[in-house]
Amino acid sequence: MEQTATLVTFLFYLVMMLGIGVYAYKQTSDLSDYILGGRRLGRWVTALSAGASDMSGWLLMGLPGAIYASGFSEAWIALGLLLGAYWNWKITAPKLRAYTEHAGNSLTLPDYFTNRFRDETKILRIVSASIILVFFTVYVASGLTAGAKLFEASFAMDYHVALFVGGAVIISYTFIGGFLAVSWTDMVQGLLMAAALVVAPIVMIFEVGSVDQVMAVTREVDQAAGTVKADLFAGKSAVDYLFSVSFISLMAWGLGYYGQPHLLARFMAAQSVNEVHAARRIAMSWMGVSMIGAIGVGLFAIAYFHQTENALLLAEDSEQVFIIASKVLFNPWVAGFLLAAILAAVMSTIDSQLLVSSSAVTEDFYRGFIKPHASDRELMVIGRVAVLVVAAIAMLIAVDKESKVLGLVSNAWAGFGAAFGPVVLMSLVWRKMTKWGALAGMIVGAATVILWIQFKADLGAPWSQLYEMIPGVIMACLAIFSVSIWGPRNESQVGDDFDHVSLSLKGNL
Repeated sequence: MEQTATLVTFLFYLVMMLGIGVYAYKQTSDLSDYILGGRRLGRWVTALSAGASDMSGWLLMGLPGAIYASGFSEAWIALGLLLGAYWNWKITAPKLRAYTEHAGNSLTLPDYFTNRFRDETKILRIVSASIILVFFTVYVASGLTAGAKLFEASFAMDYHVALFVGGAVIISYTFIGGFLAVSWTDMVQGLLMAAALVVAPIVMIFEVGSVDQVMAVTREVDQAAGTVKADLFAGKSAVDYLFSVSFISLMAWGLGYYGQPHLLARFMAAQSVNEVHAARRIAMSWMGVSMIGAIGVGLFAIAYFHQTENALLLAEDSEQVFIIASKVLFNPWVAGFLLAAILAAVMSTIDSQLLVSSSAVTEDFYRGFIKPHASDRELMVIGRVAVLVVAAIAMLIAVDKESKVLGLVSNAWAGFGAAFGPVVLMSLVWRKMTKWGALAGMIVGAATVILWIQFKADLGAPWSQLYEMIPGVIMACLAIFSVSIWGPRNESQVGDDFDHVSLSLKGNL
């Protein structure tokens, strides 16, 4: 009976997502609607859909699990992400929204690169679209695997059946409704995630007694096990920790925001620059509340599950902490809602990445190279077919849940951050940046991340502990600057375009 109640809640959530997809279909009339929602997202949808698609299952599983396993010092990653997200909204979002509309009504990130630098060779489109298509296909596969494992753990469902059910729902509403369906479902999913991360830690703290009691029990655990979970500075002095490679690497995660195509698409789709400013306040509030809740779940669970049989289960897989807490603390109907929040977190990222991959096929390859004058109707058909093809490939990869290919995803945040982040940011703030500088930045940033991952073990401490995005971003910036200064210059119209957008953002046009 308990499992049935939880399953009913789950199914209700999935049916609601499909209903949103059908409604979005009726609002989608051309390619701009399908790929970018016709640039008419309001502040709430822009903010919450960006937040939900950003966080994925990491917010409800990865972060609480890291806090539970390693302690309070893991919370610094949340500060790094908050700072990165804030400056991404503050600097990148309004400029990208204005520039993509001015630069040939760019619908995708590769489209923007091509139009921003008036790249008639289309080499920027080829390279950037290829990177997006390859890595996001694997990213989608990883997300499908995570969703299937959630079904498997929650309902003892066969992994492959769970993979098919979860995949079918996501593919259906993305296929039918395009960007509007993805954004509206992500908004609902974002609200669900935030609600779960407010409810769960509050109930846990009442069960334990108080925050002081939580910290007291955590210190007892530390004393017995020789750990430092209660210490924000991981057992070091504040000065030593704040200048350590571990701290710098955790904070550097925020650099990844500037290069994530599925997040940047939300900025491009906002109704106006003014809506972007309003959305920033909503997004940062949502993110702050959700992060605090996720940290609370992990920290309070140390005390709540101390000396229980669940502590043994969590010792094997700490990322199950939110799932186990949901089942133990709540009745089946509420547990179903909380577990649906985890699925929402996973789905909100998969659908966004699936649509960005489809957009790369449709706008950047099909219209960019095969049929430049294709009608909107034809392009929408191609877009929907691309959703099916990319999803099918991703599901084939995900069939083997232990596939080594899925391991690539752990480095994708750094890869996108280093390959696209410096290029996007510098293209928006530096007038003299050239297309060859942009190309060099993409290649050098991505290559540095890959090489650092492969060879960092040979470097020895502390360099072997340095997060690969840091050298990737540094080298990409140097490549962009060097090639732009000493390589071929832009044509004058590129600079005029930059001036036009800069003036429009200052309200002078």
